[in-house]
Amino acid sequence: QVQVVESGGGLVQAGGSLRLSCTASALTFDDQAMGWFRQAAGKEREWVACISRGGVNTRYTDSVKGRFLISRDNAKNTMYLQILYLKPEDTATYYCATKRVATWYNGCLDSWLSYDYRGQGTQVTVSS
Repeated sequence: QVQVVESGGGLVQAGGSLRLSCTASALTFDDQAMGWFRQAAGKEREWVACISRGGVNTRYTDSVKGRFLISRDNAKNTMYLQILYLKPEDTATYYCATKRVATWYNGCLDSWLSYDYRGQGTQVTVSS
């Protein structure tokens, strides 16, 4: 059974940093394009960043460019989201998602519904 699990969230002061992790089991991690999404209370879920299966290609939503860094370690079956200079508006539940893609596909996806598996989320709360 595939399991996708996020960790690393917490309560942080504005200006601080966090590194979120996402592990996935019972799948071939190297075959997965992966992404991060977030949902703040009372708001729609939004795509944050994604990374190709090999980690070469990454994309970010405009509001996080320069502060968020997505990466992955295929040897550890883990994806990361480094968040710098946290702002109160970053407060949200952060979700990880994975999708098996073809070997030739070097991109990544920004649609929640495009992914095969998703985690339960990790809460990030930023105090001002």
